[in-house]
Amino acid sequence: MRSSYFFLPFVLIVVGMVLYHVCQKSIPQSANPFYTYVIIYAVALAVSGIGAIVYAGEKSLWQTLRDSNWAVVIAAGFAVVAIEIGFLLAYRIGWNISTAGVACSVTVTALLMPIGLIFYHEQLTPRNILGLVFCLLGLVLVVKQ
Repeated sequence: MRSSYFFLPFVLIVVGMVLYHVCQKSIPQSANPFYTYVIIYAVALAVSGIGAIVYAGEKSLWQTLRDSNWAVVIAAGFAVVAIEIGFLLAYRIGWNISTAGVACSVTVTALLMPIGLIFYHEQLTPRNILGLVFCLLGLVLVVKQ
């Protein structure tokens, strides 16, 4: 049985992604992209700090840092910056807000499927494969001029 919080992460992600893309599209063209993200990450740091205090998990910042691996300390930071700057530049050169997110999400999903199979031993059902085929067809229809 699913808890009443089962869909909370999904709702949080969807609301966050919609807000994210609207904000990305609304950042002034004249703003330096990297300084823009220095400001954004300063706000994100403050919000995360407040969240850490409210959440009050069992481990401190230092214990969590000790328990972290390459994914936290190195790779995720670079990945986040690549995503942020990539979307900002895509919108600045003319990508539509209605297609950029879906085009990237479908492409990422297609790339993550073999990664999930090979490295995480996940299973795909025929329904999953059919869903991916429809997503890829949709991708072609969405981005083709």
